[in-house]
Amino acid sequence: MTRQWLRKCTLKVEGVDEAIDMSELRIRFEVEGALSAFSNLANISITNLSDRTAQKIHEEGKQVTLEAGYEDGYGVIFKGNVYQKRGNTRETPTDKVFQLTCKSGDSGLVYGVVNKTLSAGHTWRDQVDAALDALKPFGVTAGHIADLGSQTFPRARSLFGQARDLLKTIAQSTGSTWHIADQKLNIIKSNEPLPGEAFVLNSNTGMIGMPVQTMGGIQVRMLLNPRVVPGTRLKIDQKSIVQAQLDASGRPDAELNNQAYPMLASDGFYKVVTRDHIGDTRGQPWYTDCSCVALNETNGRVLGRYAAATIAVPE
Repeated sequence: MTRQWLRKCTLKVEGVDEAIDMSELRIRFEVEGALSAFSNLANISITNLSDRTAQKIHEEGKQVTLEAGYEDGYGVIFKGNVYQKRGNTRETPTDKVFQLTCKSGDSGLVYGVVNKTLSAGHTWRDQVDAALDALKPFGVTAGHIADLGSQTFPRARSLFGQARDLLKTIAQSTGSTWHIADQKLNIIKSNEPLPGEAFVLNSNTGMIGMPVQTMGGIQVRMLLNPRVVPGTRLKIDQKSIVQAQLDASGRPDAELNNQAYPMLASDGFYKVVTRDHIGDTRGQPWYTDCSCVALNETNGRVLGRYAAATIAVPE
């Protein structure tokens, strides 16, 4: 088991000629990720950056790589493009703060256009590859692409339009979800997690407090863990989950609200739907927050921040 001791964090901003390493400064970050078509986001603050370095980032900064965790277990928690640069402004009389807002795969989602004709006999994977070809010029490569079946199309098809629209159609037709994380395109079957063994989550492996059943999923906090990503399979002891209190008032909407709570997994296996990293290299926060649904969930929907993306639980 990884020792969760001695925090480690590296932050690099790539410019025209070189990567600027700011790992020795105070770094605060909030990294958001989900099984949704929204771009994964990172809000990063750097304290007491020199004016010269801040100006260089303003002029040349393009891509950000953020790694975090512990000495015995850390990794990339965000990789993407700079969306906005703010600062260097006074936060206190003695400290300046430089802020970065970053997105993963955003340029490809906005500007990636598919223009290709596939011959008769092509498959869903061929369509995915066509979308990837449109995203690659913007730095997006293939991550985990699930097996989408062996169905072949009897006629040739001309594909034209934004890559994100094609991916949406593919996902809806194959019972999958797609998202871009750390500049990689991932397609996961709705009733499956990412491949690999389940991460057993308990107080010995970093769980903080007690998981809670909410309308937004099973909410759980742990010590910052770069291994946990959207789609990860977690193993949580059902006895450790604080169950929601159902509405017994008998009002017309009471039963509907009660049914909106996600079910608890009898076997303890859950799939991560949203995952946020929160950290401060000179402060207390160093957490990973997750919303999960049971792998055998049969109804309902994860609500909250990503409701507009219609992140449905497996059918």
